[in-house]
Amino acid sequence: MYPWLRKNLKGDPVIWGVVILLSFLSVFLVYSATGALAMRKMGGFTEFYLFKHLALLIAGLVVMLLLHRTDYRYLRKASLVALIITIPLLLIALVSAKINGASRWLEIPLLGQAFQPSDIAKLALITYVASELDRKQQNLYTLEALLPLFGWIGFVCGTIALTNFSTAVLLLLTCLLLMLIAGVSAKYMALLGMGAGVLGVAAFMFGQRGATFLHRLQSFISPDDVPFQAQQAYIAIAHGGIFGQGPGNSFQKDFLPHPYSDFIYAILVEEWGLVGGLVVLLAYLLLLYRGMVAVARSQNAFGALLSAGFSFSLAIQAMLNMAVAVGLAPITGQPLPMLSMGGSSLLSTGAMLGLILSVSRGTAAPAAYAGPNSPRGTPARAANTAKT
Repeated sequence: MYPWLRKNLKGDPVIWGVVILLSFLSVFLVYSATGALAMRKMGGFTEFYLFKHLALLIAGLVVMLLLHRTDYRYLRKASLVALIITIPLLLIALVSAKINGASRWLEIPLLGQAFQPSDIAKLALITYVASELDRKQQNLYTLEALLPLFGWIGFVCGTIALTNFSTAVLLLLTCLLLMLIAGVSAKYMALLGMGAGVLGVAAFMFGQRGATFLHRLQSFISPDDVPFQAQQAYIAIAHGGIFGQGPGNSFQKDFLPHPYSDFIYAILVEEWGLVGGLVVLLAYLLLLYRGMVAVARSQNAFGALLSAGFSFSLAIQAMLNMAVAVGLAPITGQPLPMLSMGGSSLLSTGAMLGLILSVSRGTAAPAAYAGPNSPRGTPARAANTAKT
């Protein structure tokens, strides 16, 4: 068994360990949290949502397996094409039927499975930003070189903000972190931030979730107006104590809205206690750390920025989800990567993890891929220097 694992699971073994841990936990938690929902909607077939989640989780793991064996450098040229393809999907979603007060989803014909185009746009935009920052390393201090990149970031994040404010903010923050790592001038980053602020105000005024966002922010600030979801999450966490009530023994899952997605961390703490909550928190921090290790070891700037972008995206989303559950942030509706039940979110998370693993296993870059913008001396460059 061990030789098979070494042969087929390439890349950072610590990241693989975190993924396996979160996948197993996800199965237990989703099964526990969806029992009441299945009883109401599926006539007592309590395993329905478990089987559905298992299928999507396995699909996400398959995507991760395929991408971790793919050379991530092939994505450099495909990133702009992928970004262009996502634009009509985002626009179509804007005029689609509303679910939970927002038009974020599109349904795949024949399959009946809904997905969020914003998950695809997130993958495409982070890859494109990493590619452009690598390609324009010598021109990062000129506004003319950065304007097209700013335009794409503003358009994609602005479009997403019309229906999903928190996702747009997290994506913008990830792009700004990538620019900081790449060495973009602070004054240009401030310019992008001001432009994003204008788009944010427009999305707040004309988008679908402006009133909801304002209400959630006011409720978070006010000590006397605690939302029902937050109340139930706090009760679940209080029930958990140090060691929890045991797997499947959550009481608040029958009262807490969306216990299988937005508030799955509260169910985790109730069933597995503070110990289980800390283990999951450390797992995400470890994932971020190992993603940064891949950044440090990458032989080219594109791989480093790609790993950094996806690591930041997953870690920030996880921290925000957990912060909401424990009352440190206003309610956002962000799922917990790899743990929450979902469709396109599981697939996009699998793709991000697969590409981080691809970067981590490609530390010894083949000579054919040594590009002129590589920040370090690649084998090909060293060989050429020796010949001269």
